[in-house]
Amino acid sequence: MSDQSQTFASLPKAGQSDGWRSKSSIPSLSEVFGSVAVPRGGSAWRRFLAFIGPGYLVAVGYMDPGNWATSLAGGAKFGYTLLFVALLSNIMAILLQSLCARLAIASGRDLAQACRDAFPAWVSWPLWLFAEAAIIATDLAEVIGVAIGLNLLFGIPLEIGVFLTAADVFLILWLQNRGFRWVEAFVITLLVVISACFFVQIAMADPNWNDVIRGFAPSVEIATNPEMLYLSLGIIGATVMPHNLYLHSGIVQTRNWGKSPEGKRQALTLATWDSTIALMLALAINASILILAAATFHTSGNTEIVEIDQAHALLAPLLGGALAPVLFGVALLCSGLNATVTATMSGQIVMEGFVHLRISPVLRRLITRSIALVPAVVVILLWGSEGTGQLLILSQVVLSFQLPFAIVPLVMFTASRAKMGDLVAPLWLTVLCGLIAVLIIGLNANLILSILGG
Repeated sequence: MSDQSQTFASLPKAGQSDGWRSKSSIPSLSEVFGSVAVPRGGSAWRRFLAFIGPGYLVAVGYMDPGNWATSLAGGAKFGYTLLFVALLSNIMAILLQSLCARLAIASGRDLAQACRDAFPAWVSWPLWLFAEAAIIATDLAEVIGVAIGLNLLFGIPLEIGVFLTAADVFLILWLQNRGFRWVEAFVITLLVVISACFFVQIAMADPNWNDVIRGFAPSVEIATNPEMLYLSLGIIGATVMPHNLYLHSGIVQTRNWGKSPEGKRQALTLATWDSTIALMLALAINASILILAAATFHTSGNTEIVEIDQAHALLAPLLGGALAPVLFGVALLCSGLNATVTATMSGQIVMEGFVHLRISPVLRRLITRSIALVPAVVVILLWGSEGTGQLLILSQVVLSFQLPFAIVPLVMFTASRAKMGDLVAPLWLTVLCGLIAVLIIGLNANLILSILGG
């Protein structure tokens, strides 16, 4: 048994004074728990290299096809104005993901296990259902994104493409059988491809960089314009995703950092750096999508771009070449495949953590994908590609409404010295993350009032 497994097994039993109501006996993703060794000696750089990976799996959720729909719509409709929302969302994500790593390292629990061990069943079961709803909404975005990518690159009809997305379960199975480092290598490779695709497209679009810089400044109109607020919520929901909070608190425990207090502190520092650097890459890609839409569609008067395939078709005439649409399609397909891998893992973590139900990743993937296929197929059959963009944006707004049910428990747990010990979150971090929760709840309430008021 590894040091980290021993640490998990030695957590206090139910009834002991550790701040938790009960004890989780089996770690989520137990087949890879503590499987990546962290050097005890050597340079700090070697130890950091051992921690590189989980942050990039988390970053995938911040640039999935749902982000594309909201960023494309926001850039086309409002130019560079919503770049501030992308920046704000990324700062929120960095702070919240640091809490996830802190929870995992200090308590030996992921967020799902923590909710089960801290709350009575009448609280934890609804939280589980909300988490599952968020994962299905995420998977819906991936189904549509991959199907559109297949259609753009290979001409496969959308109604066939959505069913082909179920084949990605074999990719996941193959990667997990190879080992967790292979999963991370696959994800990072696709992130590099996505980054390269957007680097070339931005160079071709040649945006006004003064306007880009001004777009990162806050604007009162974001909160007062209902349409802008709706897209802002979509960007927040697409960026700060509920399933990522469960995912990060689970996969960071693939690292075997030992059980000493010093080892835990070092692990927290390295895990935070890993996720922060990865999320800065996610910000660059999300901002690139919005900048591309603003520089090409908004400036040319095409302000109603809400379908990804619409954007793809307009890139060639606007940028004057066939390369940009191809790069756009490749990046979209890569982002969908990447998000597929991480959504499966987060689904496993949520199910195992909340209800102690272990099923094979393949079966878990097929169940989630089957549920997500239904609305995707219905929308495609009734409204064709015109409805897929709106469905993508709607899925991201649904995620935004689910966020408080993950953020509030996370902030509560990490602020408790009884639960976290010496790694309890500092007051400034708890206050900032608490304000993030209040902001998201307030924006959601504002949106509901705007909808009810017509």
